[in-house]
Amino acid sequence: MSRHVARKRFGQHFLADPAILDAIVRAIAPRPGQPMVEIGPGLAALTQPLVERVGKLTVIELDRDLAARLRGHPQLEVIEADVLQVDFGALAERAGAPIRVVGNLPYNISSPILFHLLPWADRVQDQHFMLQKEVIDRMVAAPSTAAYGRLSVMLQWRYEMEDVLFVPPEAFDPPPRVDSAVVRMVPRTEPATVDAARLSELVQVAFSQRRKLLRHTLGRWLEQRGFAGEFDLQRRAEEVPVEEYLALAAAGA
Repeated sequence: MSRHVARKRFGQHFLADPAILDAIVRAIAPRPGQPMVEIGPGLAALTQPLVERVGKLTVIELDRDLAARLRGHPQLEVIEADVLQVDFGALAERAGAPIRVVGNLPYNISSPILFHLLPWADRVQDQHFMLQKEVIDRMVAAPSTAAYGRLSVMLQWRYEMEDVLFVPPEAFDPPPRVDSAVVRMVPRTEPATVDAARLSELVQVAFSQRRKLLRHTLGRWLEQRGFAGEFDLQRRAEEVPVEEYLALAAAGA
């Protein structure tokens, strides 16, 4: 079979280090019969060890040539689509159980994919993703750090997360210009009940001018909405813990 050349427009970097692949599979710990969905299987380096352990696997691949190759595998169900158009709730419904989602996410659209999956957190058992290390640092960041931002707040609302494995550039073909890592995301059993769209807008406004005090950004936004509650606006966005953003969103801000 001819060699597949990585396509820049799809952000393709294929994992090629057997030791790293083995470590990722160990971190995921797949079990027979578990409903699992892989995003961006590529050349099936991770797909093969996963499907050997679970028995069958659903894969989502946008690249037409790669999807055609993958269809030749008897244990794979191939969804040839843009992952941002895929209904993960429907996949969980069909599986009849919460799904496990894995993947080496294309770095150019990793944040949109994470946000796309957010509404289905209650139908997911866990997520293991290979991402740019810098993105994972932002996902798991604590308040009052440079990495803490919108991504931290939105994802920490729904998931417990941990950075489980460092992956150097040379583990890929072609090597990316950045360090990578694997994150484990486990949906919280009882997340705060808030309107996701409101929280998203509130957090976006708060972090729109990180260096300014919140009274210049979020203060005006709250004022326009007639918010009469207590909230300390003499802080910068990065100083506010996730719980406070959630409480503000729940208060109808």
